[in-house]
Amino acid sequence: MDLSIVIVNWNTRDLLAGCLRSIYETANDLAFEVFVVDNASADGSAAMVRERFPQVHLIENRENVGFARANNQAIQQATGRYVLLLNSDTEVKSGALAALLNFMEAHPQAGAAGPYLLNADGSLQPSCYPMLTPWREFWRLLFLAPLARRAAYPMGRWDAHIPREVEVLKGACLLLRRAALEQVGLLDERYFIYTEEVDLCYRLARTGWKLYWVPQARVTHYGEGSTRQVAEAMYVQLYRSKVQFCRKMGGQRRARLFKVLVTLAYLPRLVVALLGGLLAPSLATRARTYRRLLAELPGM
Repeated sequence: MDLSIVIVNWNTRDLLAGCLRSIYETANDLAFEVFVVDNASADGSAAMVRERFPQVHLIENRENVGFARANNQAIQQATGRYVLLLNSDTEVKSGALAALLNFMEAHPQAGAAGPYLLNADGSLQPSCYPMLTPWREFWRLLFLAPLARRAAYPMGRWDAHIPREVEVLKGACLLLRRAALEQVGLLDERYFIYTEEVDLCYRLARTGWKLYWVPQARVTHYGEGSTRQVAEAMYVQLYRSKVQFCRKMGGQRRARLFKVLVTLAYLPRLVVALLGGLLAPSLATRARTYRRLLAELPGM
């Protein structure tokens, strides 16, 4: 088996159907298998898979076990030489999977590769980043990227025909070499959702594997198909996972620095959102999210 495709789903039935359809319409020349791990969806996702895609290996969890653990469930059953972690809110374009596989075959030092991600309107979606650090996060939150690209790559200026070595690949579509996974281990299940791919990319690089952005492969990522259903909670969870990563890689001191810098960045945002919320309901919602983040951050 060349490729095992793993999709974790939570209440994204229609998006999942489109994702699966795109796979089977574009990957018929490959030897592949597909796993869908459903995290106790209430929208009929599992029934849809059984009815419309009976060839899929369906794993039905009785509860939402989180993104990392659900991926690991399928990875442990998969047989492919490569494993593709694919979000349910994606659409695979013609030739994308073959382009990723061909690149990995031609570059044995590559432990992982990611595609050129597209937004729904066809524009470029950032899909790779410098490694997460407290100061890079602070720089990003202060909107200082136009002054210096310390927390992001200038992907808009990259040649869309030349692969590039990068530090972190977005988990929406992430191709992994089985041999590399066996060396560094699976996703860390202590991350419920978010930052698990940052952790994995960090471990791959630490053991000598290279990571590449491969623009010849195109995949549309509609974004936040699951997480927008509980947007405020997921916003806070994002930072909980980032703090967890900083603590794991640099200890309590690094985690404390991260929390201090995030607090400094979000306090003025909260003030602006509170004032703006008097006129715009959307800003009032944002203020509530910021207030919750700042309240929970010290205990993360």
